[in-house]
Amino acid sequence: MSADRITGKPFVTRSEVISTEGMVAASHPLAAQIGIDILKKGGTAVDAAIAVNAALGLMEPTGSGIGGDLFAIVWDSKTGKLHGLNASGYSPASLNLNILKKKGFKRMPFYGPIPWTVPGCVDGWFSLHKKFGKLPFRDILAPAIKYAEKGFPLTELIAYYWKISVNRFQKYKNFQDTYAPEGKSPEKGDIFSNPMLAKTYRLIAKKGRDAFYKGEIARKIVNYSKKVGGYFSLEDLAGFKAEWVDPMSVNYMGYDVWELPPNGQGLAALQILQMLRGIDLKGMGHNSSEYLHTLVEMKKIVYEDRAKFYADPAFSKIDYENFLTDKYTKDRLKLFNRAKASRELNVYSAPPEKGDTIYLTVVDKDRNVVSLIQSNYFGFGSGMVPDGLGFCIQDRGALFSLDKDHFNSFEPRKRPFHTIIPAMVTKDGKPVFSFGVMGGSMQPQGHVQVLLNLLVFGMNVQEAGDATRFRHGGSSQPDSGVMKDGGTLFLESGIMPGVLRNLISLGHKIGSSRGGYGGYQGIWIDWKRGILIGGSESRKDGEAIGY
Repeated sequence: MSADRITGKPFVTRSEVISTEGMVAASHPLAAQIGIDILKKGGTAVDAAIAVNAALGLMEPTGSGIGGDLFAIVWDSKTGKLHGLNASGYSPASLNLNILKKKGFKRMPFYGPIPWTVPGCVDGWFSLHKKFGKLPFRDILAPAIKYAEKGFPLTELIAYYWKISVNRFQKYKNFQDTYAPEGKSPEKGDIFSNPMLAKTYRLIAKKGRDAFYKGEIARKIVNYSKKVGGYFSLEDLAGFKAEWVDPMSVNYMGYDVWELPPNGQGLAALQILQMLRGIDLKGMGHNSSEYLHTLVEMKKIVYEDRAKFYADPAFSKIDYENFLTDKYTKDRLKLFNRAKASRELNVYSAPPEKGDTIYLTVVDKDRNVVSLIQSNYFGFGSGMVPDGLGFCIQDRGALFSLDKDHFNSFEPRKRPFHTIIPAMVTKDGKPVFSFGVMGGSMQPQGHVQVLLNLLVFGMNVQEAGDATRFRHGGSSQPDSGVMKDGGTLFLESGIMPGVLRNLISLGHKIGSSRGGYGGYQGIWIDWKRGILIGGSESRKDGEAIGY
């Protein structure tokens, strides 16, 4: 590959962003700028993160919005402690497995009212703000409200995904009225406004989280649910509360990597890293056939655990820390074949016993750090917009299993397995890297690849995101049983032809994929020099901004 750049790796798309006071990295430039403006007004990292998330719910509704869920990891500089927030909602109390079976469902649907779970985003905002916020909500939501009323120009990739959903949800009138108000999908550069969402945001800013879960918004959601055959009740919304949880970690090359425990899949990234300890990845060479084979096979093994055991811990009663023990890791490594791609795996039938999404990250002047991910799941979620509210309800319940014996089986008031995962890295008791890689089952794979690029191969924050990635699909899913025929390995175009031939000879099935390799944002904190270094996904529309 020829190097047209004067500095950096030949493949890097842009230089890192470097600043001293604060930084925001997000998947939309206007949203990132809103975060910087909040920081300049004296807001905390959490204030800025909420403002950015609200803006993305307007500007990137293809992957986010207050009809969805939220997870966050926060570093509080005053106490020197790390906090985890699980703001994912549960299924309706009045819906159960028998009803779903009687309706003829063999698996959970993606669209319509059946896969709805209570949206956790707004309570997540208020939970974060209560602990770490400073500015009033009227100031935090004001920029998003202004853009919702006056309009904003669509960016390129968001417009692409927007059009797909407009075509998909032709039969949903409220969706079409909200997101295709002129009878067609808005194009790149078109000015789009959402006055209904502006009104909803104003109500939240004025009356707080109870407006969403107990007041006018809740009543509109429930009334719409009844109209379209859903199962939401006022009690479902009123009873929801986000949960503060302890992040989990493994140490890799002297750095502590932190993820949130299930019902999310962050544990998968930690399991893979734990299995890679002691393996000379650098000696293999970046994206060599040996390197890719090793990572893909580790992923297959871990995703068997992910499919069988990752679920709402309030129902499963599994001690997930045991998945990270040396003993369990050594047992799982016995399944790794250096010379051949696995087609199927002989996996444990019980857990070890004791023994389509946005990601953003913010660092403020006091070095409070927020790693936040938020989603309505599958491209505008369920496609269903409650009357007059301006946002879609998520379809996160699509990830439930309808197998009554599965840990992730559908039950009333249960949180489904979740794909969205924020991450943070600390060293010597301080945060050094806040990052995420959005994109369904790609996320743990992306987390591991970005970290290895940084820690093993010495790439900078931008290079680590720009480097060519792989994505393996076809491992066991939480709702559909075991891996079939080894799955498929998808590779971006930067992989050399000789590597492809070697992977095929090892038994890997190679597929082609336009996109699907995730969306990365990251901020590195250089404590010695007092600077922040940001990188943003070249595969998305966003950027890192500092001041």
